[in-house]
Amino acid sequence: MKRKLPIPERRRLVRTFVKTNPLYGKRPEERSVEELLEMGMINLDKPSGPTSHQVVAWVKEILGIEKAGHGGTLDPKVTGVLPIAVGEGTKALQVLLSAGKEYVGIMKLHGDVNESKLKKVCKSFEGVIYQIPPLRSAVKRVRRKRRIYYLDILEVKGRDVLFRVGCEAGTYIRTLCVDIGKKLGVGAHLQELRRTKVGLLDEEDAITLHDLKDAYEMWIEDGEEEEIRRCLKPIERLFDHMPKVVVRDSAVDALCHGASLAVPGVVEVDTGIRKGDKVAVMTLKGEIVMLGKAVMSTEDMMRVDKGICVVPERVMMRRGTYPALWKVKGST
Repeated sequence: MKRKLPIPERRRLVRTFVKTNPLYGKRPEERSVEELLEMGMINLDKPSGPTSHQVVAWVKEILGIEKAGHGGTLDPKVTGVLPIAVGEGTKALQVLLSAGKEYVGIMKLHGDVNESKLKKVCKSFEGVIYQIPPLRSAVKRVRRKRRIYYLDILEVKGRDVLFRVGCEAGTYIRTLCVDIGKKLGVGAHLQELRRTKVGLLDEEDAITLHDLKDAYEMWIEDGEEEEIRRCLKPIERLFDHMPKVVVRDSAVDALCHGASLAVPGVVEVDTGIRKGDKVAVMTLKGEIVMLGKAVMSTEDMMRVDKGICVVPERVMMRRGTYPALWKVKGST
């Protein structure tokens, strides 16, 4: 049975009914391949062996582009979902830092353990745990709090344990296996690992480097777009897991210039937004404008008629995509 990461299901509330001007902007699914190469993303199935950095270098070589980056490094031997952004889309990669992850792996026990005890101990790791990053980690080795959403034992064969874990970003699965082994009293280590989900990006939709190369050559040589569009997606996919605030056309260009978002510019808002949450600010056509921090809750945005509701953290849309209809500096 498939498990789901705990991404809240949200409803879209309409604050006011307005239309979007078809002369400006473009729905993400209507972008050309050239536009996707300027700002798009790839849900790549990383092979075992190369570093994440090397995989990105191959992607740049295949697509003939200068700029690309990955979200959430995988160790060389680890396979699975490696989100890659191309062109200006690399500015969006930071949104994946907070996205939950799912892994399937093989844990090697160092001694024999009763299966019922194994399952009971693994179940005890669900919830909040504390970890110290491994010695070879690139981050400071201090005690960190992380949440395990679920930890399922899928199969046990001798001392090999096939497991699936859904966890908060920044969880060390190698450390988790070591800690489980300590609690079992026999010791354990991680033998194999595959990342199956990053937020709402799933391994079922992931493509390989070979898929990407074949698709690109079909597009360049024959003008066939179906396969390259299957590989190269609008950058908005990286924001799927985030709460969203939708703005009117007249607010967009001011936001692109770094203005804060004021309530009169809001058209629609997702439920469940709390003050301090990171939100994706979108156009009525579904384009990402900026990543921001909410300074009002959903309820406040729906209730009040003035005031700043989102402050900018990272502007994604190019200035001039929508006409400059704003006069007041600082907010719109």
